[in-house]
Amino acid sequence: MRVEFDRDTCVGMFQCVAEWDAFEKNLNDGKADLTDGTEEDEDLFVVEVPDGEKLDAKFAARSCPVDAIKVYDDDGEQVV
Repeated sequence: MRVEFDRDTCVGMFQCVAEWDAFEKNLNDGKADLTDGTEEDEDLFVVEVPDGEKLDAKFAARSCPVDAIKVYDDDGEQVV
């Protein structure tokens, strides 16, 4: 499972931070950061989700008010 985070879309509500510790607040930019995320494209960060954190990743994506977080299963199908 992997997560894609569009940081440009993020509006800094930080609900994802409360749901999954892979996100942290960046108060300088007023946006969240996906820690350990790899930048695939400008402001698009991707990270593989560890097995024990899959539910947290889904909750983080569901809590985002602007849908800046997308979750994909191992087959590449979007699940959130």
